[in-house]
Amino acid sequence: MQRKLIAMAIMALPVVTQAGTDSSAALLQKLEALEQQVKALQQSNAQIPLLQQQVQNLQQQLGSNNTAAATGNAASASESEEPETLQQTVNSLKIKVDTLSEAAQTGPIAGLSVTGFVDPMFIYNRNSNSAGFRFLNKNGAYNYYDSNLGDVYLDIKKTFGVGPEAPSVELVIQPDRGSGASFSSESGGLTNSIFNQANVNLPLSSTGTLQLGLLPSLAGYEPNPASQIQTLTHNLLFDFSEPASYLGMNYKLFTNNYQTLWQFMLANEQLKSAGAIVNGQNGRSNSNSTPTLAARVDYQYTTSLDLGFSANIGRQTILTPSSCSGGYGYQCNLSSPFGRYFYAEADLTYTWSDIQYNAQLDYGQQAHAAWNGGMAQWYGFSLLAAKKWYTDWLGKVGTVVRVDYLNNSRNGGGGSGILYGQSGNIASINPSSGWGVDQQCLNSSGNNGIDCKGTNRSDIALDLLFYPADKMTVKLEYRHDFASNAVFQRSDGSLSRNNDILATQFIYAF
Repeated sequence: MQRKLIAMAIMALPVVTQAGTDSSAALLQKLEALEQQVKALQQSNAQIPLLQQQVQNLQQQLGSNNTAAATGNAASASESEEPETLQQTVNSLKIKVDTLSEAAQTGPIAGLSVTGFVDPMFIYNRNSNSAGFRFLNKNGAYNYYDSNLGDVYLDIKKTFGVGPEAPSVELVIQPDRGSGASFSSESGGLTNSIFNQANVNLPLSSTGTLQLGLLPSLAGYEPNPASQIQTLTHNLLFDFSEPASYLGMNYKLFTNNYQTLWQFMLANEQLKSAGAIVNGQNGRSNSNSTPTLAARVDYQYTTSLDLGFSANIGRQTILTPSSCSGGYGYQCNLSSPFGRYFYAEADLTYTWSDIQYNAQLDYGQQAHAAWNGGMAQWYGFSLLAAKKWYTDWLGKVGTVVRVDYLNNSRNGGGGSGILYGQSGNIASINPSSGWGVDQQCLNSSGNNGIDCKGTNRSDIALDLLFYPADKMTVKLEYRHDFASNAVFQRSDGSLSRNNDILATQFIYAF
């Protein structure tokens, strides 16, 4: 609309070319209007400064006109010629602006948006006795304190057409972070993809859209991007309970006058770029051809309160140590490398002015994925409260408190998001994130800890948020983590029931 108004303004300028009818003051007024309209286009195309230069030339011509008018008879001849010159110049400007407007609406950059952020961070970890800056730090194991942080996030979206039914393509690049870093091929090898999301959106109506490609999980109140969460670290449920990204299709449907959003997904098992194939003995292989079905509903109860519920059902690959020569699972005694998977959660988001509250309840289970080969089961909650303040010295600041709990003690623990032996030198624990079998029980057991319990985890995070400039956020967090078993590994090799981190994060969004 703005470009149309500009074009109309330029088309109106030929009236100034009527010989002998406009004074120098009228020409100046028209030229100033043209200059203001051209400035409005400055950010839309690199050629606009050329138009500004031509406006300056017109102003110089106008100055010459005024000078000539003071000289008498010679000025009259000059004034009769200049309207024709101005007419040609304005016509040239009109053609250029029309060309730019058409390119902006139909050219290759039409409908293109690029957003994102960078978030380098500094972290102190008490158990590992380490401190330093972290940014794009590639690490094979998933750690709660840095694996989804210290990254580059680039969201590129291209919309083809205008209106709510225009299709679009979205690519989210997050090197060494996000889902791409954890995605694996059908044989289990990591793909090390830089894409956290890559999908096409096909509106089927004004209220329904079909999405196909690499899609984020439907679960939980907390999104993946660090710029969109209140705390520095993610909550325990996001890291270890919720399913991760999927490759498949998702249908989104708004009902009840856009007050209710339904989502229905059909996909591979989580974090698989193709259907899983596990090779066994004698050249035999097993494949997971069972799709994952997921659904979510969000109900906007009021303008401040959103209620959500999601569920997943399917089959997931069971972690099998490389030391197993036959069978599957931690005990190498299972006949199938896959186990039935079920997950459900309910979440709440309340925002009012500078206050935000979040709550989430989780339950999940996976057959044969526990340490002893039985049912892996986990359940827990996350609670968050945040408030922004305004001070004379620091401007806007935020304070956040979050408390999480996740129970994973049944059958020695484990599950699709809680994996043992991926880091460190002890196969029965995750020493960096604090999960694993009770080591005292395991050491005294005569059956490799089949009767031992897994670990229950909790944490409390305290955050201060500062906003020193537009698009800039600085987070400072202290987090204390608890474990029911001694499964956190210290730098001297001993095990602890807790850990502390102190971290600061600089986020610049664009």
